[in-house]
Amino acid sequence: MPAIPSVISRMFLFPVLLSVNGVALAADIHISPEDMMAWPEKSFSGSSDYRLTQHDGMTVLMAQANRQASAKYLERKIDLRETPYLRWCWQISGVHSGLNEQSKSGDDYPARVYVARKTGVLPWQVESVNYVWSSNQPINTSWPNAFTDRAVLLALQSGNEQVGQWVGEVRNIAADYQRLFGAKPTQIDGLALMSDGDNASVNATAWFSKMELTSDANPPQCP
Repeated sequence: MPAIPSVISRMFLFPVLLSVNGVALAADIHISPEDMMAWPEKSFSGSSDYRLTQHDGMTVLMAQANRQASAKYLERKIDLRETPYLRWCWQISGVHSGLNEQSKSGDDYPARVYVARKTGVLPWQVESVNYVWSSNQPINTSWPNAFTDRAVLLALQSGNEQVGQWVGEVRNIAADYQRLFGAKPTQIDGLALMSDGDNASVNATAWFSKMELTSDANPPQCP
């Protein structure tokens, strides 16, 4: 499938999917692999293989993309004053070598976690932060999506150094929005995760576990 339609569709993931009837969260929310598996799936180019699997002695969500792209997503208002931190564990099987991730044809990542917030009532008035396991961009580097400056990517991991290992992440969502968009929101409106390889026709597998929205700023304990 051509790269442009796929990425444009992905660009509008949250304007299309976010509900106006979400319920604000008032306490920590723990998202199990079973919860992630039950989230609806949005296809952009085929369907990545999502399944529960036993991996390293525990049940996790596996996301396997073979030149495909689809996302698991959660529509829900999340009060960042109560739960400012997003924490999760992830692992990947390998990176996509040789891609220019800031180009339209290179917008593929073995693992992504999205957070999104509405900035108005119109469908395109949404900003999203994409936390990615980058193939080649330095850790803590950020750059706009190749198609829109309303989506910004932030490399939390990079390259092969920790491939095959569980890595724990913790992000202050409001602080990341302030850094990347210049505004400090009090809520977000949805989450998503995916592994994708459609634009560059590449393959990868990611595993996700221990996702939560919390007031705890400590990284999660991963296996």
